[in-house]
Amino acid sequence: MTILPTLKSLAVAAAILASTSAIALAKDVHISVWAGGTGPNDVYRLDAIEIAAQQLQREAALKGEELKITVEKKPYSAWEDFKQALTLAAEAKTAPNIVVSGHEDIAPWSQAGLIVPIEDYVDLDSWPLSDIYENLLQIASYNGTVYGIPQDAESRPMFFWKPYMKAIGYSDADLDALPQSVQDGKYTMKNLLEDAKKMQDKGLVQAGYGFYPRTSNGPDYWQFYTSFGGTMEEGGKLVFDKAAMTRTYQFFADAVKTGVTKKNHIGMPGDQWWKEVATGKAGIWDGGTWHYARLVNQEGLKDFFGNVIFTLIPAGEGGKANTLTHPLVYLLTAGHDQEDTEIAAQLVKIASEPRTNALHAVKSAHLGISKSESTVDFYSADRWTREATERLLPHANAMPNNSDFGKYWNIMWKNLEASWTGAKTVDAAVGDAESELKSTLGDKIVIR
Repeated sequence: MTILPTLKSLAVAAAILASTSAIALAKDVHISVWAGGTGPNDVYRLDAIEIAAQQLQREAALKGEELKITVEKKPYSAWEDFKQALTLAAEAKTAPNIVVSGHEDIAPWSQAGLIVPIEDYVDLDSWPLSDIYENLLQIASYNGTVYGIPQDAESRPMFFWKPYMKAIGYSDADLDALPQSVQDGKYTMKNLLEDAKKMQDKGLVQAGYGFYPRTSNGPDYWQFYTSFGGTMEEGGKLVFDKAAMTRTYQFFADAVKTGVTKKNHIGMPGDQWWKEVATGKAGIWDGGTWHYARLVNQEGLKDFFGNVIFTLIPAGEGGKANTLTHPLVYLLTAGHDQEDTEIAAQLVKIASEPRTNALHAVKSAHLGISKSESTVDFYSADRWTREATERLLPHANAMPNNSDFGKYWNIMWKNLEASWTGAKTVDAAVGDAESELKSTLGDKIVIR
């Protein structure tokens, strides 16, 4: 360890010791936590903070201190509602102490002064934070500073309806080998479209239901860009690979042209999509590891493993099989009393302990955040978390924490949608994206 990190660790340790004294004086503390993208399966994003508060209160009592922590929890299922509410609360100086949001918010929110670095309030070299996967902590950082603590991890696989794969010629042995075939690059995006067409030709699914992707903008589409050889960021600069983006746009245009994906698929009601993939109306689709929980718990797909097989996103021309992880992170907001922020940080640390985080992972079908979590019996005994962790997480990449990535994302999606629906040719869409990126981001993005 170099001198500067050592001095920083000592400074943090001193601050934590000071915060212990502050906690000793605190009698009644109110901590609020808001979580975006949170439905009935994700309640432990909030409940874990409440569990941590109970633990901290018990520890204080054993030290002869009086500490009462009231936790106010607020879930938001819709991301737009969450972001708008947080923006308004920050302007009114009533932002919650803790927010749970996507890691891509770290760059713009830190620059705007909305959040403070959590590394200033916790010792990252002490357990349980020292056990968190290093790549997840990197994803929770910006410009070398750790702003958040990963609340969960996940990956975004490709799903195949097993009975239909068998009906077009796959044996049980073939299906058992499919995840490895995808990983090795033997089963590709070209094969996926071919199989989707075979399912329709045999009348197993209706036209437009062979390949049934996400129906709205989201991180998922960046893994297709990676699959076709694209790079999002390199050396701290965003990257727009024209050839890879052309192949990405062309893949979805071809899916529509061959009739395996509907031209008007984007924007369809989410509840309709869930019902259709859960009942075998669709043949192949992409989603997230958390989909398992909704499919089984809310949509009634009881024999998941008998009906569905999941893999990495297959390789396309010029790329490799991959998946994208989009960890949500605990973040501390600015503008609160120092004492409250110190307590909020301690709650986040306690909530990150393996057994507590495992409650969220298993209930919501997300993946663990630390090495120790995979050894927790409750976690390792769950077939979905065990298999998804082993099959997907080692191959996961993430969107960059770059304050300009949101602009890139909007431009990429707008032109993908245009080429998908036929409003633009693929070449025109890529050309327009390049022009807009140049005028919007200038030398902040590398065009190649």
